[in-house]
Amino acid sequence: MLFSDRSRTIYPNAPVHEVICQLRFPTILSINTVEPAAFQEAIREEFPRYACKQETPAPKVTGLGSATPRVEQPSPTANYHFLSADGMWKLNLTRDFIALSTLRYPGWEAFARQLDKPLAAFIQLYKPAYFQRVGLRYVNIVSRAKLGLDDTPWAELFAPAYLGPMAEADVAEERLIHCGCDLQLKLDSSCVAKIHAGPGRIQTKGANPQQDPEPKFIFDLDLSMGGNVSCTMAAAALETLHGHSTPIFEGAVTDRLRDAMRGL
Repeated sequence: MLFSDRSRTIYPNAPVHEVICQLRFPTILSINTVEPAAFQEAIREEFPRYACKQETPAPKVTGLGSATPRVEQPSPTANYHFLSADGMWKLNLTRDFIALSTLRYPGWEAFARQLDKPLAAFIQLYKPAYFQRVGLRYVNIVSRAKLGLDDTPWAELFAPAYLGPMAEADVAEERLIHCGCDLQLKLDSSCVAKIHAGPGRIQTKGANPQQDPEPKFIFDLDLSMGGNVSCTMAAAALETLHGHSTPIFEGAVTDRLRDAMRGL
C-alpha cells in the first residue's frame, strides 16, 4: 500500500541522508544585483560562512514554429550560500528562491526552528508578494550493511508498490541491472508528492569521485504545495507537507526494516 495510518516514529537509525526545504517566490531582481549584507547580518550567528556562485541557466529557444527561431542565453544568477560553522547546514538565496538543507537531520521540530529566523529575516527585508511553491524533500538512502541486513533482499524491506520486478518471486535481485519506480500523485487539493524509489550505487563527490561498491536503496520523497501561498502561511504550509511525509514513508517500509531502524 502507498499510505499507512501508523503514527509518526522517531527511528534511531533513520536512513535520511539529506533534507531540503525550498520556497520559490516571484523574481526579486535586487537580490541578483546587490549582495545581501543586511540578510547576512541577521543570520550570521547561525550561518557564519559565506560564498557566492554565479550560475548560468540553460539556454532558451524562442520563436519555435516561426521562420526565425532564436537561442537566448539567460543572464547569470547569483546564488548566495550561507553555511553553518560545521558545514552541515546550508542556506541558499537567489532572486527566485530561498532554501535550507542539512546533511544531519535532527528531526522535524529542530529543522523547522533552524528555518524560522532566516525565513523571518528574508520576509522582513525583501517582502516577497507570496510564495509560488513551497517544497520539502527527504532523500533517504538505506544501507543494508549499516543496519545489519546484508543478506536481506529489498523485497523484505520495502512495499511491493516501490519494487517493480523485484517483488516477483522468479526474478533474482542480482539479475536486475536497473530497476526503479517514479511516480507523482496528488495528496490533496494543493499538495503533490514526487517519489523516486529503487536501488542504486552512490557516487562520492570531490576531485576524485568514486562509486560506492554497496548497492543502496534510494527513497527520494519530494513534497510540494503550489498556488500563491501567503508569507504568513508559509510555516503552516511546511507543517502540512511534513504531515504528508509520515503516511508515505511508513507505507513504503516493512516491519523488518522498521525493526532495523529501531536498532532491534
